[in-house]
Amino acid sequence: MDKTIYSWSIRIFLCLLVLTACSKREAKDRVDALPEIFPDYIGVTIPANICPMNFSVPDADYVRAVIKNERGEEIDVCGKNHVEFPENAWHKLLNGTKVLDVTVSAWTENHPVGVTYKSFTINVTKDEIDPWIAYRLLPPGYEGWNRMGIYQRNLTNFDVEPIVENTQNNWGCVNCHSFANYNPKDFTFHARGENGGTIVMRDGKMKKVDIKAMSNGRHGSYNIWHPSKRYIAFSSNSTHQSFYGQSKDKIEVYDLWSDLIVYDIDNEKVLQDERFTDTLNLEMFPSFSPDGKWLYFSTAHPVRMPMENDKLHYSIVRVPFDEDTGKLGDVDTVYSSYERGGTAMMPRITPDGRFMLFSLSDGGAFNLYHTESDLQMMDLQTRELLPTDILNSPRSESYHAWSSNGRWMMYMTKRFDGRYSRLMLAYWDGTKFHKPFLLPQQNPEDNTLLLMAYNIPEFIKAPVVVSKDEMAEFFKQ
Repeated sequence: MDKTIYSWSIRIFLCLLVLTACSKREAKDRVDALPEIFPDYIGVTIPANICPMNFSVPDADYVRAVIKNERGEEIDVCGKNHVEFPENAWHKLLNGTKVLDVTVSAWTENHPVGVTYKSFTINVTKDEIDPWIAYRLLPPGYEGWNRMGIYQRNLTNFDVEPIVENTQNNWGCVNCHSFANYNPKDFTFHARGENGGTIVMRDGKMKKVDIKAMSNGRHGSYNIWHPSKRYIAFSSNSTHQSFYGQSKDKIEVYDLWSDLIVYDIDNEKVLQDERFTDTLNLEMFPSFSPDGKWLYFSTAHPVRMPMENDKLHYSIVRVPFDEDTGKLGDVDTVYSSYERGGTAMMPRITPDGRFMLFSLSDGGAFNLYHTESDLQMMDLQTRELLPTDILNSPRSESYHAWSSNGRWMMYMTKRFDGRYSRLMLAYWDGTKFHKPFLLPQQNPEDNTLLLMAYNIPEFIKAPVVVSKDEMAEFFKQ
């Protein structure tokens, strides 16, 4: 039997088992309280093309969930401690739907005869999300670095595929990936170690570039594509890490120096502006505006590192970018750390060019490692900050990205355990953010059992197509 047919036969059989089991149990008790489910999907807003929002009930022996739309269509599923909604039935239920009504029953030690909780709603918007995302998975940096990869996930289901794993790169680091205009045929990432270099794919054709040889020893780190696909802006960083003896944070990651450079793909050369390659300032996390007319980045005056890390404060600035020549114009300060405080990192502009999302912590360079790091949103017309409390938690939020239609934002959070970063998705309706939700998994427990951290999430419109053998062969060059 064909493996695909066999796999689907097993799935259908399991779904029938679940549906049959549902008809055998009815909860005897009822409470006027919402259930405690994980992930917390109560009252969230989701796109109509998202995968099933499976969830668990902690400490339950048996769970039943009935989910209905306004047309009266429903899915009734059960499970031992979590529920999984069949994909086809789920997408049919969401098609043309605005609101889902969810009723959960659970059998626990306190409720051995079962208890039905107060129903809750999930809002569904017609603003769809890009069907794929790309991200890196790796252990926390202070535990290991030689097991990692860049992966892609289908958001309409649970399919995950590797783009590149460092087993193909002699166990070197693979990092700093980005895409041009959300196109999987135009992307770049950096590979360290033996036969490493900056990998650039444009229009589906891949090549390895030695940025360091073109730029007087400056390698390419954090990067962003220009919308024209002709340029890639990089920060070149000398990054190190230290550990705290006593602190709310475990580790401090910092740069001894960092510069801003631009790679001209057409002419195969690196453009350098001495204002942004000297030792007077640090520059990192470049980001082009969607129209390509501005290059945003974070910059700070250097201090003695790591001893004076708390005195390091990055501001966000922008400079006009000339698409014909690659030259940079006069500096315009967008967020001044001297006037507003903190350290502002990773500016990301909405596709309409109106707003800027960034992370803000008390000091330092890498907000990912700062417990107090939060996401902030600025109106670029008024330079006023907008409310973002709904996105943040007492632990670190950072590394954010916009969907191609500007209605969805993805970011990293350490709110669940303080160590492993997970991915959150939030709806932006043009004026405010809605309650964020954790990236759905087929088994919701995978969000806690996975001993790898998510890093640098990006939206893409389709999967990257490159064979494992092709990538491995590339690293032999």
